[in-house]
Amino acid sequence: MRLSEEIFKALGGEGETSRVRYTVVDGRGGYFQNVKRLPEFSSGVVVLRGRRGGVRVEGNGLSLGKYCAGDVCVLGDIVRVSREE
Repeated sequence: MRLSEEIFKALGGEGETSRVRYTVVDGRGGYFQNVKRLPEFSSGVVVLRGRRGGVRVEGNGLSLGKYCAGDVCVLGDIVRVSREE
């Protein structure tokens, strides 16, 4: 089990392990977990879907740094991340 999953369960998020989780580093990009699909991608918008919902990433100069085994690294200046059901 991943460390992030153990922490999430310890904080009471039992049923939410299939949602897209993320960490954003200001001005550099973000790391997204539990991604199943990438339905939209451009330099301004990236939409990532998990089993339960997804996220819409908006910014400037966005690109993919890594995309494998459910993990996605989005590089660029991320201005906004919003949940989509």
